[in-house]
Amino acid sequence: MLTIGELASYSGVTVRAVRHYHAKGLLPEPERDHSGYRRYDAGAVVELIKIRTLAEAGVPLARVRELLVADEAEFASALVEIDERLRAEIRQRRVHRGRIARLVSGEGLALPQEVVELLERLRALGVDERIVAAERDGWIPLAAHAPELVRELVARKGEQLTHPQLIDFYRTLSLAMDRPGDDPLLIELADKMAAYLTRLAEENGTDYVGGEIESSLVMLLDTLAADTPPTGRLIELLAARGWIGWTRLERDDRS
Repeated sequence: MLTIGELASYSGVTVRAVRHYHAKGLLPEPERDHSGYRRYDAGAVVELIKIRTLAEAGVPLARVRELLVADEAEFASALVEIDERLRAEIRQRRVHRGRIARLVSGEGLALPQEVVELLERLRALGVDERIVAAERDGWIPLAAHAPELVRELVARKGEQLTHPQLIDFYRTLSLAMDRPGDDPLLIELADKMAAYLTRLAEENGTDYVGGEIESSLVMLLDTLAADTPPTGRLIELLAARGWIGWTRLERDDRS
């Protein structure tokens, strides 16, 4: 006869695990001897090894008792079901790991991969990290509220990033980040942007410039942009040149 410590040792588990299996009703508790100690026979070792093996294979403890008394066909069927569940969990964990990797990389969980790649393009162009961060923060509510627009808008922005005028604008904006609102560089930026927007509108129509984002979301995104200097000042300068807004730029018919 074996003590609980000996049973645990022969079965490759801890004494705590044996007590846990007792509490779960998986391993029957033997009668105590005259000294008050539990004594186990060899059958308990075999039973405990079966429980341990099933648990280590990922079988939930709630199913272990069922499998211990199942016949061969029932056992095989249950294992197939458990295997399918584990495969699904593995797939989900891979998704979670991918999202965590994106969080570690600084782009957060809320951005689709095409937006992350767009932000990397901006970095590769030498755009100031503060501007990249502002772009990222704008894409996050857009992706959450209007995910059906993201792919089209990212593709459009990616195509625009092949235009030398826009690349020059981003690089110049990076140089202007710490300049005062009346700096001549901001005036130059506003002139360049207005000319670029006018050309885009003439070639593709004002919808191409304005986009399809709903007005309430445009207001939110414009507020985020205006909080990033020197964007607020540029919005004012562009309005003086006939273009109002930022997220959805539109011609000012009064100009």
